[in-house]
Amino acid sequence: MSIIAEALNSALIAIYQSGSTPAGSPVTRQKSLSYVRADASEEALYDVAQALFSLSQHPLQDVQLKRNFRLIEE
Repeated sequence: MSIIAEALNSALIAIYQSGSTPAGSPVTRQKSLSYVRADASEEALYDVAQALFSLSQHPLQDVQLKRNFRLIEE
């Protein structure tokens, strides 16, 4: 039995700092961009997140990529 992973859509998740607590700890939030093309390169997606948050007043803390696959039996 052979299994093939078929790439579906992906989601780009940008985690940013929205402020600080009274104790000085960072408060983080996240923004997701759904339905990212499955064939988009990781470098291009990272560049997009950097470019979008360069327009924001909130500093970007982390960029994550969540990929979805369909498993098909051949």
